[in-house]
Amino acid sequence: MKSAFRSCLTPPYGAVRGIRNIVYTMILGFSVTGSALAADMPKVLALGDSLTAGYGLLPEDGFVPQMTAWLAAHGSQADVVNAGVSGDTTAGGAARLEWSLSEGADAMIVNLGGNDMLRGLPPAEARANLTKIMEAAQAKGLPVLLVGLLAPGNYGPDYKVEFDAIYPDLAAQFGALLLPLYFAPIATPEGGLDPAFMQADGIHPNRDGVARIVAAMGPAVQELLAQVKP
Repeated sequence: MKSAFRSCLTPPYGAVRGIRNIVYTMILGFSVTGSALAADMPKVLALGDSLTAGYGLLPEDGFVPQMTAWLAAHGSQADVVNAGVSGDTTAGGAARLEWSLSEGADAMIVNLGGNDMLRGLPPAEARANLTKIMEAAQAKGLPVLLVGLLAPGNYGPDYKVEFDAIYPDLAAQFGALLLPLYFAPIATPEGGLDPAFMQADGIHPNRDGVARIVAAMGPAVQELLAQVKP
């Protein structure tokens, strides 16, 4: 009786196999469809340092996930690839660019130079490294959004003038889009950074700070996507 009762509750092997195959097909179909959708989206390589990598944040709170979500919410689908490395300088970004582009890209966001500035490295070196990056993008026909930074005054006026000129000069030279100042959306009227939008280190934005930065940068990224060749 137990055997008969169990057989009533347990579907035949063929039925189990059929159900299993349907489930596998659904999973595989979803995976293939998701891959196909991603393949149809323009791929934007976000080349940067910790500000791009999402240092100190949960994965979903970093720059790339928040920018991806912002674009989708505003009608622009894009596969934004996180090519941020914490602590990276412009030299590091230039050195790993070819590897970062090895799987292809349709456009680039370049946000480098903060660590050069924090270390007091010569502005001429940062300019040379960023020039290499821009030249490589130009050779591949990739439109670029260049994200700028301003040097503090503690290195002296000459350093500040030389460093601050790098981003507008290169944007003009290579016909790139320019976001003049990454931190502008979370700056105070006095010119500092609002602690409410910063992590405890005072250097990296927190989740809400990133959200403000993304909202301000989003339209420029949409403009970048409009330059992608079909």
